[in-house]
Amino acid sequence: MHPVLFHIGPILIPSYGATAALGVLLALMLALRTARMAAINPNQLWNLCIVALFTAIVGSRLLLIIVNWTVLRSHPAWLLGLAMIHHPLLTAVGALLAGATATIFALKQRMPLRSTADALAAPLALGLAFEQLGSLLVGAGYGTETTVRWAVVYTSPLAAHWSGTPLGLPVHPVQVYAAIAFLTISISLLVWMPYRRQQGDIAGLWLLATGVTVYLTEFWRDPEGRGTILRGALDGPQLAAILMVLAGALMLLEHKRSQVSSESTSTEAVHAGDDPNASENSE
Repeated sequence: MHPVLFHIGPILIPSYGATAALGVLLALMLALRTARMAAINPNQLWNLCIVALFTAIVGSRLLLIIVNWTVLRSHPAWLLGLAMIHHPLLTAVGALLAGATATIFALKQRMPLRSTADALAAPLALGLAFEQLGSLLVGAGYGTETTVRWAVVYTSPLAAHWSGTPLGLPVHPVQVYAAIAFLTISISLLVWMPYRRQQGDIAGLWLLATGVTVYLTEFWRDPEGRGTILRGALDGPQLAAILMVLAGALMLLEHKRSQVSSESTSTEAVHAGDDPNASENSE
């Protein structure tokens, strides 16, 4: 693959950064469209995305500095390579910080949380698709060794240096599997958006679909650095995926129960209005 997109003199432009930046730009443009579909102020949603993105990047890199402070003190030049390092823990921390920041921002701006989440669902899936393509180019989140015809082989020393990618071995292009799934999710949610019945339905579907995608694709990812849970039955991302599926299911079930309750109340009110004994009893 190609960890470096191109050079500008001594400055190199990493493929991951360029691809992820393109994904962020396209996701922001899509968010302006989904904001209108969800009856959200596009300017507010744009600002929310920028603040959350900035928090995720800064927070994850500060964590990297704190964890590797001893190395940084001995080799200050290592700071220049921070943007090239990719790790599941950094991704998780960045996602948590972004989610918390987005929630706080939405509350302060008095944005409806469920509709805001609906507007963010398809753009997030699109951004994840491009992030996975960037990971493919740089070798981050690489797959397990395989003999399939579509396997990829990494040969660049930079891939091994930045992401610990094994060189010269055919591995599953699991990033492509994930990218295709995320792109499909984004398109499906965008198509379904005008037909949502209640606020939060699109966000619930995003949680379900994304959780299933993460859980399944982990079977083709190398377990290095992803943690082990239940004696290796699960890894860290799979546990997070299960929590996402549960959260999405609860969100959709809650809305279904509230809808049934609302319909029952309406039916009872209609029947009470048609029953002459109801008015007599009230007197």
